[in-house]
Amino acid sequence: MPSFYEKVDSLSQKILENNSWRQRETFNLIPSETTPSLLVKMCEISDPSGRYAEHRNMKGEEIYFYQGTDFIREVEEEAKQELCRFFNCTEVELRTISGQMANEVVFKGMVRYINRDRPEGQPMRKMKLVMNNELTKGGHLSSQPMGALFNYVAEDPKTGKENVINFPVLEKNPYKIDLERLGEILEQHKPELLVFGKSMFLFQEPIQFVSELIKDWEVKPVIMYDMAHVLGLYGTFQTPLEEGANIITGSTHKTFFGPQRGIIAGNFPKGSPLRKLWLDVKSRTFPGSISNHHLGTLLALLMAAYEINEFKKEYQTQVRKNARAFALALKDNGIQVEGDEKDGFTETHQVVIRIKAHGEGHEIARRLEENNIVTNYQALPDDETFLKSSGIRMGVQEMTRFGMIEKDFDKLSELIADVIVRDKKVKEEVKKFRENFLQMKFCLSLKEGVPLASKIIKSIFPYPDFADLFIDNLEKNI
Repeated sequence: MPSFYEKVDSLSQKILENNSWRQRETFNLIPSETTPSLLVKMCEISDPSGRYAEHRNMKGEEIYFYQGTDFIREVEEEAKQELCRFFNCTEVELRTISGQMANEVVFKGMVRYINRDRPEGQPMRKMKLVMNNELTKGGHLSSQPMGALFNYVAEDPKTGKENVINFPVLEKNPYKIDLERLGEILEQHKPELLVFGKSMFLFQEPIQFVSELIKDWEVKPVIMYDMAHVLGLYGTFQTPLEEGANIITGSTHKTFFGPQRGIIAGNFPKGSPLRKLWLDVKSRTFPGSISNHHLGTLLALLMAAYEINEFKKEYQTQVRKNARAFALALKDNGIQVEGDEKDGFTETHQVVIRIKAHGEGHEIARRLEENNIVTNYQALPDDETFLKSSGIRMGVQEMTRFGMIEKDFDKLSELIADVIVRDKKVKEEVKKFRENFLQMKFCLSLKEGVPLASKIIKSIFPYPDFADLFIDNLEKNI
């Protein structure tokens, strides 16, 4: 039986090896991940980590239930301001700690909202009908009955299954919604909630089309847009709140620069038709869904919001350029790229390829990983099951932050084709190529950031010898 020290030492060594592999030796192309900046990481491990700051509005006043919260209260308010600036909106709820939780909070809020005027003594009802993107057509798990939607939508008495219908897709391009059929389905079924957004996300969602279609309905559905994958591209890719969406949700750690958290946002000023829905969303956040909302990552979210508001346009533009260049280069290297070439294959950070001719998705993903290229195997719209996936899903956002531009993805596509098409071993070549992309962009430079990080780390661990040694080593790497 190993001793306590031996177990700690062994784990520490494994952490070092994994950090080195993921941060210095591999190309990380999973579209739902990113590496936060040095200062965002410092925020995550600062004193608020592990603290509590529960609060709610009571009789018009925001009441906090713990002392020692003045600092984090200021952080939360400033984070709201920065995020409202990013989305150009009036309301942000940032206490959810994941995108899936953000979605579930909205579903809970919807159920409470539609029951506000029910007669006394009548039981609460669930949402009658919800429309979403089908899971096998790229829809996200969290908006499915088997995910966060579970228990919030009524059953269809004829089938015994949840009353959920899917957006129709184009036969020739299943990554886009069929607008003609969508209009017909909406008129026929009149859902209470529309949930846009995907996990396999290549093109815009038709928010403005739907908003125009339902504008004269007596009872309009709530339009929700789960932007988890494209949150960091808000504005350049799509501006759903300006196009007619009522509420957006998302994760803050995919294309956004942040730590792992969730967010809900919208425009609900006093007097607006859906103001009561927003109040229900807030109450279903706390006390409805969460107690401690992870204050270390809340502080990190504020730092990330500073960064993305400063570098938003430059970063978003480069991500989309890189994705299109990557898709075209993969095609030129003999790999079948999903989407439509006349649309540049993608409008987001994602690139999806079809690899069935070379093996099953999980086998190809493992082969790429063995060559230090980390991807995500993916079921394509015509696949029967995720267990027999014929696709690979990739995102350029993380490597864009590490300085890659279009020509660099040309080279990376050649290495990927070597692995997929020619079954070559390129691990050492990949490691060598990654050495060119080790410094993070779209944040403070090392020269500016390291002295600030050094001060933070010294305040977290008030042991002079340790802090001085850490600072010396950190500053040597500038």
